[in-house]
This record gives sequence, structure tokens and C-alpha cells, in this order.
Amino acid sequence: MTPEPNSAQPNPGESNVTVESPNGAIPPAPPEPATIVAAAEPEKPQPSTTPTRKVFASPSQPTQTTAEMSGSVLTLGSIVAMIVGLANDNILLGLIGAIGAIGISLRLMWPSWGKIWSQVIPPTWRTLIVACFGLLAGIVGLLMLSGTNTEPGSRNIQINWDAIGALGELIGALGQILIAILGVYVAWRQYVISKDLTIQQNRITQQQTIDAYFQGVSDLALDEQGFLEDWPQERAIAEGRTAAIMSSVDAEGKAKILRFLSQSRLVTPLKRDRLLGRAILDGDGGYAEDRDHGIRVIDLNVMLAGADLASSDLRWTDLSEANLVRANLSKCDLVKANLARAVLYDANLARADLRAAKLFYGKAETASPRSRTEFANYETGEYTGAVVERADFTAVKRLSDEQRYYCCAWCGSKSRETIPGGCEGIPNKLGR
Repeated sequence: MTPEPNSAQPNPGESNVTVESPNGAIPPAPPEPATIVAAAEPEKPQPSTTPTRKVFASPSQPTQTTAEMSGSVLTLGSIVAMIVGLANDNILLGLIGAIGAIGISLRLMWPSWGKIWSQVIPPTWRTLIVACFGLLAGIVGLLMLSGTNTEPGSRNIQINWDAIGALGELIGALGQILIAILGVYVAWRQYVISKDLTIQQNRITQQQTIDAYFQGVSDLALDEQGFLEDWPQERAIAEGRTAAIMSSVDAEGKAKILRFLSQSRLVTPLKRDRLLGRAILDGDGGYAEDRDHGIRVIDLNVMLAGADLASSDLRWTDLSEANLVRANLSKCDLVKANLARAVLYDANLARADLRAAKLFYGKAETASPRSRTEFANYETGEYTGAVVERADFTAVKRLSDEQRYYCCAWCGSKSRETIPGGCEGIPNKLGR
């Protein structure tokens, strides 16, 4: 700041304010008018309180504590005392120095050794290592205290240095074995970590493949205006892509694809224009279903035959008329899934959740499995049901009375034994 021309000037004898120039130099203050300046040494300009640059200090290094410094000094002193005692044949001084050096060194090493023990040695190996040392110490003690080491007629223990040397060699061999076991353990841990990383990478690659499939099918099924485009060639290409990707993904990937196809109604039979074969709107903002004569954009056919879908999330999926022969659906979440006219022959449904799952249309008493020669009647339920012969219903969850009646009536004598709640009083309509 520069003072205004008409502003009052402060008393120079009482003011300590200095004016800084833009480049940090302090300009000389001009003498006030009618003021006599004495010829004396100019006062040294006061340093600016505002720092012009920052000085970054180097990272602080950990310093020794007072106890550590004292311990180091005592250790060196004990070593000196031991050397002096050995030089002057003073056994007492040498013993005191040696014992002191050992005790103080162990006290200084203990905190660091505890950290190494907890960080380097795996928890599963700690008990084994301590037990091995205890076993070796016990064996040595028994050998030393046994009768073979005592003089005849005396209780004094006689040390057999040859046996001790052999025992030392044995301990060295055991140490090498332990080192080899530790190396095998480290190699196994590296293999496990590498395997986990490979699995994660495979999951990422699979998800990228599924995303590309979603985009490709969407491009085939939708036009520029967003309407459904499913000409015969486009449907054939979409089915081919689906069949190819179903065989290259795991159970979780199959479940994602089935949920996508079901929620986008690409596997639902749609009502068609009899002239152009185009899907017809239902008047409520969606496409009309036609279970009798409708055509699906993608027909699953036998893509899921023998598929492993265990523990998958298949809620609200449309699996009607899908061929699920010998498929593994154990522990699957099939809440409100449509399994009407699906082929579940010899399928595994153990511990699956079938709450509100549709196995047939109409009533359970009149419903029957699909037929190759007869047309389905979606009012009475004839030939609209799933083929459940020889299916495994062990510990199926939330099975309704109607579902249980249908399964008991059409699953066969072998599968009736696996249905929760039993099939007492329900006729075996399958006849075998």
C-alpha cells in the first residue's frame, strides 16, 4: 500500500511500519519536509514477517528413545566388562559382563522380535514351531536325565558329548526339513494368490463379454427409433449369439443373461401381425403376449440342457418351454419364475426356492405336462405343465399346496419320495 497524498504522516520516531515494494525490497523512506535528518547510521530494515518462499523439511526419521539409548550404552559397557574380565582372568567380572550383555540384548530385541513373530510367522505355524522346540527340549532333557548318563553308583550326570553332537546333527536336519516345509508353504500361498488373481481376471473378462453380448443383441432387436426389430435373420443371429455365449460362461453369467432376456421380454412369446410378423402392442405401453401362437425373439430351445445353474438368482425369469434336461438348479432362487412347459426331466431342484413359481397354467387337478402331439390349453391347464419326471425335489423351499399336488401327480414314483410334505393321498397320474 502507498499512503495517500493528503493523508497525515505518522511520527517517524514512533512508527515501525515499513513499506515493501512488489519485488520484496524495502525502498528508502523519503525525508519529510521541514525535518532535519541526522547523519547517523541508518537503521537496519526489519525483515518482512511474510515468508516469500516455503522451505520443505525432510521427512523426520524415527529417533532412539532414552531407554533404547541407555540400553545400548549398558550393552557396550557389559561387553567391555566381559573383555576386561577375560583379559585379567577375572571370572566374576567376565560372568557379570556376559550375563549383563545377554540380558540387556534380549530386553532390547524383544519388542522387535514380537513384531517379526506376528508379521512373518503365519498364525497356523506359531503353535507348531513352539511345539517343535518343546519336543526337542524334552527329548534332550530325557536323554540327559536318563540312567545311561549317570555314573554307576552315583547320581551325578555324565555328559556324553558324542550323543550331544549326534543330537545337534539331528536338530540341524530337522531345521532343514522345517525350512523346506516353510518354502513349500510360501510356494503354496503364492499359488493360491495367483489363482485368486486369475479368477478375478476371468470374472472381469466374462463381464466384458456379457456386456458386449447385451449391446449386440440390443442393436439387433432395436431400430433407430427404439422400436423392436426382429426379422427372421436378426432373430437367428441373436439366437446364435446366445447359444455361443451360454456355453462359455459360468452359472453366474448364465443367470445374468437369462435375467436380461426375461426382463427385456426377448424370450417371451409375443403376439404377431399375421401379415408382416411384427410384434403387436398391447395398448398399455408394452408388447402383447400370445402363449398359443406367439413367437419369441430368442428361443432358448436346448441351450440350457445339462447346464449348471446351481445357487443362481433366477427370480422372475421366463424359462417356459426351455429344455432343462439334467440341469443343476439346486439352491436356485426361482421365486416367480415361469417354468410352464419346461422340460425338467432328471433335473436337480434340491433346496431351490419355488415360491410362486409357475409350473403350469389353470388348476393343479386338471393341469398336465406338455406333449409333443397335443396343443396346450391355457384355460384348463392341459399340456401346459412342466415335465417333472425323475426330478429331485429334496428340501425344496416354500412349495405351495398346488405345486406339491402337481409335482406328486406327475413326477413319478422315484421323485415322489423327495417332495417335502410327502404325497400321501395324491394319485400318481404318471403311472410309473
